[in-house]
Amino acid sequence: MVITLNGEPYVLPSPLSMTDLLARLEIDPRRVAIEHNLAIIRRELFPDTLVEDGDRVEIVNFVGGG
Repeated sequence: MVITLNGEPYVLPSPLSMTDLLARLEIDPRRVAIEHNLAIIRRELFPDTLVEDGDRVEIVNFVGGG
């Protein structure tokens, strides 16, 4: 299955929860904002939100520093 991840095609073996996608990408879920098919997903919904074929996902990492 193919999704669009941050504007680029990305192949996944099967549907995943948003939590599983972040784990696969080695991204800390506490430090991101996610848009899934043009809707912002609240962090507490990551485990219940499925990423399926054709979905569009935008992940923004928050970086601290100065």
